[in-house]
Amino acid sequence: YLAELGYEVAQSNAAYLLDQMPNQLTNIYSSQQERHRRALTYWNRAATQGFHTARVKLGDYFYYGYGTEQNYEAAAIHYKSATEQSQNPQAMFNLAYMHEKGLGLKRDIHLAKRFYDMAAETSADAYLPVSIVLFKLHLELLLEKFIALFFSSSTEPIPTASTTPSTVDDVDDDHSTSNELYSSWDLYLMAALLGLIGALYTIRRQRAILHQQQQQQQQPAQVPVQ
Repeated sequence: YLAELGYEVAQSNAAYLLDQMPNQLTNIYSSQQERHRRALTYWNRAATQGFHTARVKLGDYFYYGYGTEQNYEAAAIHYKSATEQSQNPQAMFNLAYMHEKGLGLKRDIHLAKRFYDMAAETSADAYLPVSIVLFKLHLELLLEKFIALFFSSSTEPIPTASTTPSTVDDVDDDHSTSNELYSSWDLYLMAALLGLIGALYTIRRQRAILHQQQQQQQQPAQVPVQ
C-alpha cells in the first residue's frame, strides 16, 4: 500500500521481497516472470526517486532478462547511471565486465581495467575480486596473443592442395577449434589462479601461527610473587 503511494523505502522493500522470497509469494503471482515484472516496476520507481541500489538492480534485470526482454544496452545505461550518480562499486564492476566481454558495449580492455580499478578504489570489499579478475584478464590477453600467433595464416606455410580448406565449413572448423581452446584455457586459468590464492593463504596463515608460537616461547616465564 505504501509502495503504491510513492514511498521509496516501501517500493525498494517490496521489490526486495519479490526478488528474494519467491517461495512465500507463489499464491500471489502465478509465474516467476509475473513476479519479476512486478519487482521491476518497484525497482524502477525506487530508482526514479534516487535510490541508487535500485538503479543497479534495474541493470541486473535487463542484463538477465528478468521481467523484461534481455537488453545489454539498457543494463549498461543503468550501471553507468549508478556509477556516475553514486559511485556504486558493484555498478563499476559490472560495467568493467561488460566492457571486457563486449556485452552491450564496445569491447575495450583499457576501459574495463579502468572501471575495475575504480571499483577497487571505491570499496575495500572489491579489492580481492578485482585483483583476481585483473590477473585473469592479463593471462587472457597473453593467451589471445598466443592463439592469434598460433592460428595466424601469416605464420603458416603456403598451403598445398591437401592443406587448403575445400569448403567454408572447414574454415569455420578451424575458428571453432581456436575458440574451444580459448574457452578451455579460460577455465584452466581460473582454476590455477584459485589454487594459487588458496596455497598463498595457507602458507601465510601457517607462518602467522609459527610466528605467534615463537613469540610465546620467547616470553620469560612469570614467577609468582609470594
